[in-house]
Amino acid sequence: MNHFIHRGARRVLITGANGFLGRNLVSAMLQSRSFETIVATDVRPISPEHCLPRVTYLELDVRDPELVVFLGTYAIDTVVHLASIVTPEKKSNRAFEYSVDVLGTRNVLDACIARGVQQLVVSSSGAAYGYYADNPAWLVESDVLRGNESFAYAHHKRLVEEMLAQYRAKSPQLLQTVFRIGTILGESVDNQITAMFEKTRLLAIRGSDSPFVFIWETDVTGAMLHALERRLAGCFNLAGDGALSLFVIANRLNKPLITLPAWLLKGALAVGQALGISRYGPEHLDFLRYRPVLLNTALKKELGYLPMMTSSEALDAFIAARAAQSRPITSSRKLA
Repeated sequence: MNHFIHRGARRVLITGANGFLGRNLVSAMLQSRSFETIVATDVRPISPEHCLPRVTYLELDVRDPELVVFLGTYAIDTVVHLASIVTPEKKSNRAFEYSVDVLGTRNVLDACIARGVQQLVVSSSGAAYGYYADNPAWLVESDVLRGNESFAYAHHKRLVEEMLAQYRAKSPQLLQTVFRIGTILGESVDNQITAMFEKTRLLAIRGSDSPFVFIWETDVTGAMLHALERRLAGCFNLAGDGALSLFVIANRLNKPLITLPAWLLKGALAVGQALGISRYGPEHLDFLRYRPVLLNTALKKELGYLPMMTSSEALDAFIAARAAQSRPITSSRKLA
């Protein structure tokens, strides 16, 4: 059930503010009159060229117990928690990723409750639903979260959401707005999916359409800003209308689609990972085969946010943006 409360201008602290999403959100918040204080924190030093006027920048690890002190120092009433490990570095390990994603979120929750924060906005992921053959054709917010243990990112997102649900039950005074985000595309976005699209050919698994739902980067920040300004709480799938199969995506990119049996691709991923030439391993097979397809009805009807772009339009905009940056992602070859 969603809640709506009225207060004055907000005093907001953002974790993970040095990522592309954090920088975009800070910029969007500066255009609004709803925020009197913006504190942008990140574990990495924020370079001067990314610093904006009227924003306080702090170097802070999301796991740091000093977070509760900063919430008090700046009289923060709203926290936007974006800090997460989406694409681990080669030297990363699962214990470290767990400490950031799961234990870091617990630190944020405890700090918010200790300081009487009113609203917490969290960037979750459609990955929290998990990658399974029996996923519904379209996933809605009431569907069970089953993030696969074999895939650290999905598993940690599931654990985080389970924790959030526990805190909603015991600390309902902290309003939570949770966004389960689909694949983000944008002018400055580089992620695991865009890396797949940059290959000379796309790989598909026999018997699977592997549909994708996309959300344009300004729609992500737009939905978050909408929820912040109106102080709306709830869990929402954040995706554009519609889904695109890998066959359609390959055609848009003018690239061949190679369809392989699951057992062969699993072996190829194992070899590629062992040789260090692929960021994917055999545990990612279901990530490619059973993608969660997010229905955005609650986003539009309950939150009241209408994405500016459909999944199809977001892909076209991404292709056009790459071409404008002299980084064309489409192939010039004619397909048979």
